[in-house]
Amino acid sequence: MKSKLILFFFLISGNLVSAENYPYRSDVLWVTTPDHVDWIYKTGEHAKVTVSVYLYGILQKGIEISYTVGNEQFPDDMMGKVVTKNGKAVIDMGTMKNPGFRDCKLSVRFGNNESKHHIKLGFSPEKIQPVTKIPSDFVEYWNKAKEEAAKCPFQVTETYVKEYSSNDVDCYKVKLQCFKKGSFVYGYLTKPKKSGKYPIVFNPPGAGIKPMNPTTTLYYANNGIICFNMEIHGIDPALEKTRYDEISAAFNMGDNGYLENGLDDRDNYYMKKVYMACVRALDYLTALPDYDGSNLIAQGGSQGGALALITTGLDSRVTLCVANHPALSDMGAYPAGQAAGYPHFFRKFHKQDTPEKIKTMAYYDVVNFARLIKVPVYMTWGFNDDTCPPTTSYAVYNVITSQKEALITPINEHWVSENTRRLQMEWIIKHLK
Repeated sequence: MKSKLILFFFLISGNLVSAENYPYRSDVLWVTTPDHVDWIYKTGEHAKVTVSVYLYGILQKGIEISYTVGNEQFPDDMMGKVVTKNGKAVIDMGTMKNPGFRDCKLSVRFGNNESKHHIKLGFSPEKIQPVTKIPSDFVEYWNKAKEEAAKCPFQVTETYVKEYSSNDVDCYKVKLQCFKKGSFVYGYLTKPKKSGKYPIVFNPPGAGIKPMNPTTTLYYANNGIICFNMEIHGIDPALEKTRYDEISAAFNMGDNGYLENGLDDRDNYYMKKVYMACVRALDYLTALPDYDGSNLIAQGGSQGGALALITTGLDSRVTLCVANHPALSDMGAYPAGQAAGYPHFFRKFHKQDTPEKIKTMAYYDVVNFARLIKVPVYMTWGFNDDTCPPTTSYAVYNVITSQKEALITPINEHWVSENTRRLQMEWIIKHLK
């Protein structure tokens, strides 16, 4: 199988975006250089960062830079101003007694315009452990949930989608009943047109209620891999964006509020259907006649990264897992003084510290599913990510006991590059059976 795969990804990704300067269409470029090249320090070590600012590509000398520093996702404990000398200024970010990250937030003014930047540095992050503990009946609870969900009649509708198909790829819109009778999710299945047996990538979505576009993952089918992009809300992905915006505004409160729905009861939490829908999606995918029977990969980013790891922990049919900066990770960590994962319950929503809600979080937290994973995992995350803080990615990665590999990209915020996606594809191909 491996020898037949061609990395068509290079050709595809080259057409996705045109080249742009970094940062994207900004007159101001910040260059922040830590005195440790890997951005990592031991607890107790002081971290210093050299800062330079360019305007229109010209190094700015003698400018005043304001800064604040604090532990990641917590109130700042340092503030000050520095003036660049010969275009450079050095800021001492302090240190940490416990493993984690310090965040230095920077700002400078040019006339009436203010430019901001930030940089996070890690302190013994390889020692970060999740605050979230695994409930004693965690495995039993989810085994029972899967048994109950399996009673839902298997019902699937496949509709050929000409607009996303080509001479080499067939695309189908899939409607799949899951969890309970009358409850559905949708997705797009893309696969090579040529008959054969192929690996499958299960690709759950990032957070939000939004349309789907399978063209962003057509490179799988062009590499001889079936891909299923799944949505989680039961909304037809073919609806126009304006309809999705209306649904999101009415149902979602504009802030992915569905992630709070039913949080005070583990059996009625919104994400229970979602997790079971992921398992039902595997029922569908492994029954496809062109599945090779050996390679089932869960892959996603953010909420999708969380669902990829969760599905891998839930279902032994998954053979590989690839996850970017997973959300829903160590969600209850804030009260213990450690950065917690998206959706930042204790910060964005009120009254999330009830015993019932904290209990529910533990049953749905990525770190507890990660503890169960037995197959190879490839994870990637950036340090400057505020949506899914690096502390939480380390909390997940550090509890995985199976074969694992990490691509750490410190400068990244909540995004991955096309090159990273290529490396993920290469990793998948390398690990196919």
